[in-house]
Amino acid sequence: MNIIVRPYGGEKCYCRPDTTWERENKDFYVPECSESLYWTPVLFARVNKAGKCIGKKFVSRYYDAIGCGVLLYTGQDIAFASCADHTSLLPMPLYDPVVLEGEDNALEVCLNGSSIWNEKILSKDKLEDTVCMASALTSLRIGDLVAAELAPVQKLVTRDEGNAPLKVSYCGNDLFDLKIIF
Repeated sequence: MNIIVRPYGGEKCYCRPDTTWERENKDFYVPECSESLYWTPVLFARVNKAGKCIGKKFVSRYYDAIGCGVLLYTGQDIAFASCADHTSLLPMPLYDPVVLEGEDNALEVCLNGSSIWNEKILSKDKLEDTVCMASALTSLRIGDLVAAELAPVQKLVTRDEGNAPLKVSYCGNDLFDLKIIF
């Protein structure tokens, strides 16, 4: 299982290994070699049918569920940052794709009790473009997750600022409530 990511504003994707996938809402321990932790919100789809070079007209047949989450980066070097364990906060269970058409589909991210992101997710086209783009580069397999970053990567917290609680919710449902620990 791969996590295929399209960086914000990018036209190429990269893959994160499944060891980066955090599903259990466990606290995140920042590696000692990292002085800062970065983040970006994402919208992702679960691939339900293997495919290669998927056309826009047929893309909805290749995923069956969507979700929102957060990608953490332990540094600014994407290769280094995307390999750190438990940095892909992509929760289960997932949502039916029709949720993207609803009114209450806001993703909220709170750090230290203050909201740092709170926006409605209306990016079905961007998500489907990402699935098409990813399938042009790599063969998609059942169970792969394809994620589109919704904003540029930005600094979340530094070692000097210390530990911080991070809470993520979507459609009013709590997805993650964990601590960032330096």
